[in-house]
Amino acid sequence: QVQVVESGGGLVQPGGSLRLSCAASGMIGSINAMGWYRQAPGKQRELVATIRGGSSTNYGDSVKGRFTISRDNAKNTVYLQMSSLKPEDTAVYFCNVAGEYMWRPYSSWGQGTQVTVSS
Repeated sequence: QVQVVESGGGLVQPGGSLRLSCAASGMIGSINAMGWYRQAPGKQRELVATIRGGSSTNYGDSVKGRFTISRDNAKNTVYLQMSSLKPEDTAVYFCNVAGEYMWRPYSSWGQGTQVTVSS
């Protein structure tokens, strides 16, 4: 079983910055991708950013140019640096870890961390 724990959420003013962290532990095996998704009240969960290997990244259109995803492979940790935050970025942010353990694929989610952008 893979445990995924997010941290770093909170309240920030519009235009501000915040950094989220997500650490994976347990029966990790080989991690193929790590990513961030978010869900606002009444909306579907949407892609924020993913990273494969150490440098192949993909971003949702609404965060391109403002958010940066990075990964520390040695720590099985992924980060999301969020800048120029807008009220519409308010959501619960979830971390996803996808990989293989003993040749069996898995996709594990964290519990989520709340990000609120408000003055």
